[in-house]
Amino acid sequence: MAFRSQIGRRLTAAACLAGLLSGPVSAADEIRFLTPGASAELQAALRAASPLLAAQREDRSDAQDLFAAARAEYSALLAALYARAFYSPVITVSVDGREAANIAPLDAPGTIRQITVTVEPGPDFAFSQTRIAPLAGGTVLPADFAIGKPAATGVIRDAARAAVEGWRNLGHAKAAVGSQDLVVDHAARTLAASLEMQPGPKLRFGTFSIQGQERMREGRIRAIAGFPEGKVFDPAALRRSADRLRRTGVFRSVSLAEAENPGPDGTLDVSTTLVEDLPRRFGAGGEISTLDGLDVTAFWMHRNLFGGAERLRFDLAVENIGSSSNGTDYMLGATLERPATFTPDTLLGIGVTAQRLDEENQTIDLATLGITATQFVSDRLTLRGGLQVRGQRVTDLTADYTFYNLALPLGATYDGRNDKFSATKGYFIAAELTPFLGWNGTGSGGRLTLDGRAYRGFGAERPVVLAGRVQVGSVFGPGLEDTPRDYLFYSGGAGTVRGHPFQSLGVYVISPDQLTGGTRFVALSGEIRAPVTERIGVVGFYDVGSVGVTDFFDDPQGGWQAGAGIGIRYATGFGPIRVDIATPIQGSAGQNANGSVQLYVGIGQSF
Repeated sequence: MAFRSQIGRRLTAAACLAGLLSGPVSAADEIRFLTPGASAELQAALRAASPLLAAQREDRSDAQDLFAAARAEYSALLAALYARAFYSPVITVSVDGREAANIAPLDAPGTIRQITVTVEPGPDFAFSQTRIAPLAGGTVLPADFAIGKPAATGVIRDAARAAVEGWRNLGHAKAAVGSQDLVVDHAARTLAASLEMQPGPKLRFGTFSIQGQERMREGRIRAIAGFPEGKVFDPAALRRSADRLRRTGVFRSVSLAEAENPGPDGTLDVSTTLVEDLPRRFGAGGEISTLDGLDVTAFWMHRNLFGGAERLRFDLAVENIGSSSNGTDYMLGATLERPATFTPDTLLGIGVTAQRLDEENQTIDLATLGITATQFVSDRLTLRGGLQVRGQRVTDLTADYTFYNLALPLGATYDGRNDKFSATKGYFIAAELTPFLGWNGTGSGGRLTLDGRAYRGFGAERPVVLAGRVQVGSVFGPGLEDTPRDYLFYSGGAGTVRGHPFQSLGVYVISPDQLTGGTRFVALSGEIRAPVTERIGVVGFYDVGSVGVTDFFDDPQGGWQAGAGIGIRYATGFGPIRVDIATPIQGSAGQNANGSVQLYVGIGQSF
């Protein structure tokens, strides 16, 4: 190779001194970057690693900067080649015809006209030996760390990291890689890798020290973190403690650090450094459609009310403003939540809401008082249970009604998406079963809902995504007339079938003139999301929904509706801005709309 490894760390200082002594400087007229024999992927990796091309992109044209970048070119490119299993490259960096490595720092040129970088990668190398010992039971090494596979240094690092984590998972907190023997055979084009592990002793958690808190009480921090003092060391337990503190929303930053050395009693102390965020926060959002009008939501929250991460939140929603089919709906709610109640992973909340739903031919005034416990089982799985007292007054074309019931909502959510705001793979499932007991003429029974979503991306950098959603709902037990009206199901609108008015599909059971929701509901949605640029994407979608009383798919008292359309997404730091254009395809609401086109604007994907 045409570089000299003995060039030391004094290069930068010497180059700076040379620049001061060299007088006027000028930029290079041209930087040529040649990679004969390299694949397109390797060419891209080498260009991304090049300090000279980085200087060119940043418009750094001083000769002193360019000379320092030229000297750094060898090690940067060599690291990129080693990372891809190329161990016999030839790298030359010519500065006006002179090899950069052969130019003494004090002889740095004051003027540079042309720099030519040539990288001949040579053949790639394969593993001839892959040995790491001893390994902890259950350790899974990377599949690419195997004889015959490309001997990339990144694979060796990944294998070493997996071996260390394997021992740490068994309580050996200070496990490390000991001796490393990497032998390159240029004739055979192979690399033999042999690593000796040093597991160290099995340790237990020691003391948990806290610093940085201002308003939070230390006792509550310990209760929320749930640090397992005295238990066998487990990195997953550390992550859970940090996640619990972050989940409160009180802290801008949570950092946990293990002590450098274990104690003589076989314990390992852990310290946490916290940075508290501002206690108060407010926000607002909105969505608009040509049929359903404008929806506006807002909230105000105090996330550390009494110094124990108690969260007080007020929510306001005004929906269907200017709707062509319904009146304006209002909702006002307040909740008080306390984390680490009963267990470190239990959130207890008390809430009250008041709503008015002004629909086309009925008005519902609803009040709810309830208590809810949320259990965070894992990063993905959440369970919920609660108790609610509910009352509502309904005025429609036939009469006035009142409904009172006691409800026991039980729910579970599993979020396996890779991105909550714009998923490209994974799935999401939310299910809720709500047994309810009615009195004063209100029926008793249960309500079941299911919301399932799945995502599959095709492509690496900007994948085309197929997204699907299924929604199912059912009320069982009471007759429709005896069921609280807000428990019934409708179809139509941005959340079910786009192109149709909000809640336009229901049933006529109470009266031929009175539309209400049904006790059976199913909706299916499919989208194809394709990127156009890094920020802009297009979407094609098709939605279909059905409402009935006795059957999901073929109910004589219900019906079907469908809609389809296209949309545009613009990616932002807080989720994509969504613009959808939809038209009805099937259903009485579609016929009434005469095939008109509807526009929806909001924030975030439709699902």
